[in-house]
Formats: sequence, C-alpha cells, structure tokens
Amino acid sequence: MSDEFNINDSIEGVWEKLGEWLDSLILGLPNFLLAFIVFILFLLGAKYIGKILRKVLRFKVKQDSIREITIKIVKVVIVAIGFFVALGLLNLDKVLTSVLAGAGVVGLAIGLALQGTLNNTFSGILLSFLPEIQIGDWIENNGYAGRVVEINLRSIVIREADNNYVVIPNSQVIDAPFKNFSRTSRSRVMVNCGVSYNSDLEFVKELTLKTISKVYPQRGNEEVEFMYTEFGDSSINFVVRFWTQVTSNRDILIAQSAAIIAIKKIYDQNNINIPFPIRTLEFNNKLNIEKPSAEQDEEKE
Repeated sequence: MSDEFNINDSIEGVWEKLGEWLDSLILGLPNFLLAFIVFILFLLGAKYIGKILRKVLRFKVKQDSIREITIKIVKVVIVAIGFFVALGLLNLDKVLTSVLAGAGVVGLAIGLALQGTLNNTFSGILLSFLPEIQIGDWIENNGYAGRVVEINLRSIVIREADNNYVVIPNSQVIDAPFKNFSRTSRSRVMVNCGVSYNSDLEFVKELTLKTISKVYPQRGNEEVEFMYTEFGDSSINFVVRFWTQVTSNRDILIAQSAAIIAIKKIYDQNNINIPFPIRTLEFNNKLNIEKPSAEQDEEKE
C-alpha cells in the first residue's frame, strides 16, 4: 500500500505541475500575442521607415553607398528596439539582463572566432563613406575589373565586362590598391605603333599629331603627345598619347581602336609603311662532292 500511495502522489504532483504550466500559458497568452504583434509592427515600421528614408536621402546624400548603409543601420536599430519591447511585454526583463551580463564573455569568444567577418563589416562601413568608390563606378581591384553594383557590410560586388559578377571581401578592397576609372571624366590614352626605317620621321610625327588632334580635340591644357621610343627589329617605334572622355575600361578600348583606324588610314594615303617582322629563309642546294684521296691518285698513275 505504501508503494501505491507514493506512485499516486507522484502522478498527482505531475498533473499539478502541468496544470500550473497550463494556467501560466493561458494567463501569459495575451502578453505573448501582444508581444508578437508589437514585434511584427516594428518590423513593418522598419521597412516603411526605410522606404521614406531612402526617398529623403536621395535628395540629401549624393553617394549611393552612404544612403544604403544608413538605411540598413536605421532598420537594424528599429528591429532591435522592437525586440526589447517585446521581451518587456513578456516580463523577461530580468532574464534579458542576465543574458546581457553573460554576453560579454560569449561576445569575446565569438569576436575572436569571427575576426575576418568583423573586419569585413567595419571595412564595409568605411567603404560606404569613401567618396573614392561609389555604386556605379568602374574599378580595378585584386585582378578584377568591373562596375560596382553593390556595397554591403560583407563584400563589394562588381559586374565585369563579360556580365559575370565578382564578390570581393571588403577587407581586401581596403587593403589592396584599386583603380577607379569613373572618378575622372577624362583620361590619357596611349597607342603604340612603328614606321619603316626609310620614313620621314618629322613628317610622320606632324601627320600623326594632326590626325589624332582632329579625331580627339583636346581641351584647356591638354595636348596630343608624340614620342619615338626605340629602334625596333623592323621599325622605328613611337607612342602617341591623347586625352579623351573615359569612365570605364571599355572607353579606353574604343578610343584606341578609333585612333588606330585613323592612323592606318592616313598612313596609307601618304604611303607611310607600318612594317611587320619579316623572316628570310635561305636554302643551300650545293651538293657535297667528295675529293679523291692521295692513295687513289697514286693507283691511277
């Protein structure tokens, strides 16, 4: 009887505990629903405020990356506030305080484990406020060249000329030199060529300068420059440099192509030869005739 009495007491205690939990759940259900609704409202509010902020910053801030990172930070702050308010409605303030108190040690461990990620995050914030690189710029970095389509807290995304996307970690962009074609509206383009050794070098220079200046008019202190560089194997080589509108690597290729066409056309009209390497092959058709030895000469005698 004693054992049966103890088992019954245990079962009864379990049911009492379940009943208490059920009562607590029923009593806390309104607060839980309210906390859930409040958190959802904060999420919707963050999204709505982000849209309004984007419209306002579009007229106040010219740099796209600054606008985007500001909007992201504001939305994260709003969602965090909603999270704390929801916990307060659930009467979990003390639990939250205890969690935050122990978060220091955990945060240190996580920080050591995520050094690379944190480095990329801070680099992303720095990149967002750098005027030297913006969304839409054409840059070269870490062996890649393309147009910047996104700057986020982890990486920078560029679209290359072949329409493929390249994701570069922010820390690598910050640590490595990068070339931005879009920061200057005009850049100097160089074209290398060569003429034959029997050419009138002064006439070639004058003709080339006149031709390039006509195709690409120079502004202000800009000028077309022509310099002979070396005596090549089959030509006297030169470089011609001129200024033109350049905001991407494609613009440089277009300018070089147009200059090459113009130079070739004017050289053909003036009988100026642009030589190419020529290789001369000599064939020896002489037969090797054996000379008679001294012993053979003696036998003949």
